[in-house]
Order: sequence, then C-alpha cells, then structure tokens
Amino acid sequence: MSLLLEKDDLSEYLKPSEIIDFGTQEIVDCANSLVQGLNDEILISKRIYEFVRDKIHHSFDIKGKVITCKASDVLIHGQGICYAKSHLLTALLRYLGIPTGFSYQKLIFSDENPSIVLHALNAIYLKEMDKWIRLDSRGNKEGVNAQFSLEEEMLAFPVRSELGEVDIKTVYADPDVNVVLALQKSKTLEELEKNLPNEL
Repeated sequence: MSLLLEKDDLSEYLKPSEIIDFGTQEIVDCANSLVQGLNDEILISKRIYEFVRDKIHHSFDIKGKVITCKASDVLIHGQGICYAKSHLLTALLRYLGIPTGFSYQKLIFSDENPSIVLHALNAIYLKEMDKWIRLDSRGNKEGVNAQFSLEEEMLAFPVRSELGEVDIKTVYADPDVNVVLALQKSKTLEELEKNLPNEL
C-alpha cells in the first residue's frame, strides 16, 4: 500500500521525546548489544524488530500487572501492549539512526468485545532501498504471524473493511496523543481495555 508521510523532513522521524526516550542507558545498551557485528541497515532493522516482537511480551497475552508507555519502561518491564511495543521499537531504531514512525489501524478488539479500537504499527525508512515499510511488533501467537518483509506486508491482522475496520495510511512522527493518554491513565489491564481509543 502507498504510505503518506505526516512530515516531509526525515529528521522528524529520528527525534527523541519523553515517550521515545532513547537516550536512556537501558535503550542504548540494548540496541548496541543487539546489533553488535551488524553493519547492514536491513539486518539491523530485522534484528531489532524481531527482538521487540518476540522478547517483549504483549501485556494482554500474559495478563500483565504493569501498564507501560515510555520506551525505556517497556524494555525494563519486558512487556507492553501494541502501542507501548511500537514506542520501544521506535526508540531502538531511532537511536541506531533509522527513521521510524507510527502507523495505526482501526480493528475490532475481540470476539468478546467487538468494539473498534486503534492498533499500533511502525513504519521504518530503509535508505538503501529508498522505501518505507510497515512492521507489526505486537507479538505472534496462534492465528497471528507478523514478519519482517521488504515487499508484501506481513502484519498481525488483516483489515476487514466490511466490518468497519480501517487501515490508516499516514506515517506519524509522534505517538498519537489518545494512545499515550490511555496508557498513562490506566493502572490495570481492565482499565486499559475500557480506555483503548478508537480515534486518532
């Protein structure tokens, strides 16, 4: 699919922030450790992506007891929902100089809770290909098989437009404010499920 950039300046997709806090020692040490011996940006991106996808647990999958938002907190606690995991993936890649942004979908939360909620993805710019690709670090499980793919997108969930689901084509430089607020004001997963935003 054709992606639309919110910002024309690539440097906007490399900035740190309070949420994308890649200057912290935890982020620096993790990124450097993961890419040791790698020089190719595609291999680096794949290594970082697979770490966040596979080694950081999705909080709903493990019935986590902590709600994370800041990238460093996601790394320290080893868990987060899709929003939080997208913050960590952004921080690690931006620290390594790879422009990374945020993309969202509107999806049905579950069969038990059929409300529409935002789902977070990342988009990264690969200089050697002069191309943006989207990645979904939600975490694989039965029925979910997201992969690092340079050509055809392999995301966690198909968008079912007939059910009101929407794929948002814009690549944002910052996490959506409604996403950040939902994470920051929720103390438990039960609260978070009620606070999940359905609009950017």
